[in-house]
Amino acid sequence: MASITPRIFARSARQVCRSGGIPRAAFVQGRRYASTKHPKDFEPPTQSDLDELRERVQEFTRREIPQELAQKTDQINEFPNDIWPKLGEAGFLGITADEEYGGLAMGYQAHCVVMEEMSRASGSIALSYAAHSQLCVNQLMLNGSPEQKAKFLPGLISGQQIGALAMSEHSAGSDVVSMKTTAKEVDGGYLLNGSKMWITNGPDAHTIIVYAKTIPDGASKGITAFILETADAKGFSIVSKLDKLGMRGSNTGELAFDNVFVPSSNVLGPLNKGVRVLMEGLDLERLVLSAGPLGLMQASLDAALPYTHQRRQFGAPIATNQLVQGKLADMYTKYRASAAFTYAVARAVDESHENPEIRTQDCAGAILYAAERASEVAADAVQLMGGMGYMNEVPVGRILRDAKLYEIGAGTSEVRRMVIGRAFNKEFAER
Repeated sequence: MASITPRIFARSARQVCRSGGIPRAAFVQGRRYASTKHPKDFEPPTQSDLDELRERVQEFTRREIPQELAQKTDQINEFPNDIWPKLGEAGFLGITADEEYGGLAMGYQAHCVVMEEMSRASGSIALSYAAHSQLCVNQLMLNGSPEQKAKFLPGLISGQQIGALAMSEHSAGSDVVSMKTTAKEVDGGYLLNGSKMWITNGPDAHTIIVYAKTIPDGASKGITAFILETADAKGFSIVSKLDKLGMRGSNTGELAFDNVFVPSSNVLGPLNKGVRVLMEGLDLERLVLSAGPLGLMQASLDAALPYTHQRRQFGAPIATNQLVQGKLADMYTKYRASAAFTYAVARAVDESHENPEIRTQDCAGAILYAAERASEVAADAVQLMGGMGYMNEVPVGRILRDAKLYEIGAGTSEVRRMVIGRAFNKEFAER
């Protein structure tokens, strides 16, 4: 393994002008970017930066997330929590966070790179990683006060603390505004009452961003986001850890709140503006999560390509059969097309950082396309491997089960299509 770590690499890369070693300050003259979506003094990474980061993540996953661990995580349905500090030490938990809190300040292309390569090693470990680094850490970066960032981000970015986001409920999945969890104002803060369902990292989290109704009949104008510290939260409980079809080991739970006190200092963003906090992060969440299916497609190819060239039937490798070649070609093309979509959107977001251009239809489209293609590619990998593909000792069955989650979580495929259509309606209504 190379001695340079991602954290050191990223910092040193920003200290020097890309074009020839001139200190950036010599031509920027202390300019501060006004972006609220990117880290302080953000500078878009070059392709060389991203390639080197990808190599570092691959080195990390080969060492820390071998196939044996990915398989065990799935089989026993338990997350290997000792990996969190290792992810923190590598710098991966604060990809989009300011350096002053321990982050790498590298932006969304870099976050997609890490998410893709993590998913290539283990879909479930990567999903928990995304819930922590994107849904929790990045939400705090986008909406937290300086005091909140200083209090919560260092522990989350170092991996000493585990983060989550709690939005969905039994009766409020896609229709998030219909949530029933309430937050009643009392002296010094609020009392949370209700429950949350399907919360990734919920059973393990130390810090959870919780959405609740501060005006019960206020619809979208009566929801507020709160930062819950679970360690000392009297009345907070984990009702159950859920037994899922796929993404097993990415610990998911049902959470209950019975007069759980949250101080006023832990209100995240403006009071009664929680939907704005949520929606501002949702496009970026979909973008980063779209890299998960990319990694699963890569993992499918990692299994199917060698197998079809080594497996011999009728005196020749089955990869010489035109029907098999056709499947492999389609799998590869679906992966490459999906990757091109995701990284084009991420690059546009990073390169417009001074005045970020985040198009809802692009972010929703990226995960819609990648998620559906990943399920197809994983199913083809099972088919190509035949009887062996149906055995749990090889990874393609697990990959197929993991891939299906991306057509459901973070908005179903049907909701994503609706979101894209509504974005078009809004665009043309404004003309």
